[in-house]
This record gives sequence, C-alpha cells and structure tokens, in this order.
Amino acid sequence: MDTFENAPEQALIWAKDGQGAALATVVQTWGSAPRRAGAQMVVSGDGEMFGSVSGGCVEGAVVVEALEALEDGVPRLLEYGVSDGDAFAVGLACGGTIKVLVESIGTAMPIDLLEGLVAARASRTPVAYVVDVDTWDRRLDHTGHTARFVNGRSGIEEDGHSFVAIHNPPLRLAIVGAVHIAQALVPMARVAGYDPVIIDPRAAFGSAARFPGETLIEDWPDEALAEVGLDTRTALVLLTHDPKLDDPALHVALGSDAFYIGALGSTRTHAKRVERLAEAGFTPEQIARIRGPVGLDIGAASPSEIAVSILAQMVQALRRPA
Repeated sequence: MDTFENAPEQALIWAKDGQGAALATVVQTWGSAPRRAGAQMVVSGDGEMFGSVSGGCVEGAVVVEALEALEDGVPRLLEYGVSDGDAFAVGLACGGTIKVLVESIGTAMPIDLLEGLVAARASRTPVAYVVDVDTWDRRLDHTGHTARFVNGRSGIEEDGHSFVAIHNPPLRLAIVGAVHIAQALVPMARVAGYDPVIIDPRAAFGSAARFPGETLIEDWPDEALAEVGLDTRTALVLLTHDPKLDDPALHVALGSDAFYIGALGSTRTHAKRVERLAEAGFTPEQIARIRGPVGLDIGAASPSEIAVSILAQMVQALRRPA
C-alpha cells in the first residue's frame, strides 16, 4: 500500500537544528528495484538516516555520497545495480537498477523550497517537486502533471532531464453510517491504503466494540465532515439510508473536492435523493457526482460483497476519473 513517508519533514528538522541534511530520492528504476521512483531517505550531518531508497541494498553507499554532498554542496545523480544476491537478501526474486538523486539542504536544495514542500504536505495539498538534472533548476508545481498526480507516479519526463517527484496526501475514506457494510469496508479500505474515519451520531452504531481501533466521530455528518475536510484524496461513502443524515453530508460533499461520493440506496431512493438536492439548489452537474446506487454492479448481495463493490468503484474513480 502507499505510505506517507516523512523524509522531507525530517530533513527540514535536521537542517533547522544545524545538523545538516541531505535528501536522497529514487529518480528512476529498472527491473525489480526494491523501491519505486519517489521513495526518499534523508541523511544528517552525523550520518543518521531516516527512510529508504533500496530496502537496504545500497543505503550505505548513499549515506557516504550524502555526507560528501553536505561537505561540498554539489547535487549528485547516482546509479546502482542491485545484484541478484542482494535482491534475494531483501526478499526480491531478481536484481534491478536504481538511479538516486542526492541533494543537500540549504545548498543544492534551497531551504525555502523545502519549507514550501513541507507546508503543502501538511495542508494536504498535492504538490510536485520538479528538478532539471542538467541545469539543477528546481520548482514546486501545484498544477499540471495530471496523470502523475492521479497515479501517484514520480519519474523522469519524456524530455529525459526533468524529474517530477509527486507528493500526494495519504488517501482517506469518510464513512457516514456505522452499519454492517461499514464493518466490512473499513478493513478492506485499510488494506488498499486508505485511512478511514467513521461518522455516526448514533452511539450504539459507532461504538469501539464494532470498530475496534478505528477513528469514530459521534456527531452530525455535516459538522463532522467540516471538521474532517474533504479534499482531492478523500472518498466519501454514505451508508445510512436516512435523509436526515445523508442529505446534510451531501450538502457538504457536493461543494468539496472529494474524488468520490457514493450513497447507498435503491434506484428509487436515489431518485428521491436527486429531487431533494435539486430543490435545495444543487445543479445537475453537482448531483451527477454522486455514485448511486453505490458500488460497481457486480451482483453484490451480502454486506461484504457490497463493500467489495464500493471499494472497486472508489479505485476506479481514483485511477480512471471520467
């Protein structure tokens, strides 16, 4: 699953503490390289490291290069071949090759650029760090790179010298209605890389016994969603069947950037929902964002099967937006 790694944040901490920091980023991979493009590791001036660029194969060599980069301030573009033996040691079937960019903070990478990157990540704003490995020009892009943002794919552009590191916020799933389908959907969503939050003002439904270890908000959906926030990396699923709960949530969601909005209910239930939203002043384009009846039509019957259909539709909306 995707993980939200904190190498940029740690680099900023070390740089501001005066320890010095160098960021190492996987730029390109071939074969069965251990980490995908965009994976990062940060090295302090004392040789302490955080994160990983190869699962253990070449970290030692990268640390040496990072310490040298901290000395001379010169960025480095390194290439390593991972042998079959080393690959086997970290659980891979065969070897591969990785290209790693090493940048010292404050010399190669301006600290204000790193601060902007960290601020964007903290505010859950998708951002791309773009560096020209020929001229070493750098910038942060908040627009463009649509396909890369959708797929979360960092890499070298077709021009052969522009590296784009995608920094997407972690995926979230807000569920309104702590019903049986939610009990099946939450663990499935976690496996798929989502951080779920369950919203239900009915304490008997949204209990820790029914959802052990999960984030539960016992509040009205509109108030809870205003607190949670719905952005481009958030999916919303409404499972209550109750207009008193679903409609206020939809009023918030239809004005948000949530990439997926799904609502449980039959075709007739959804038609009535559409009527109510139109009377409330929402446009046909806004209302059309709702996936209702929720889930892909796979003939799902049980709560677990319905959860599968919902998760599949979420993935489709994220990876293949209309």
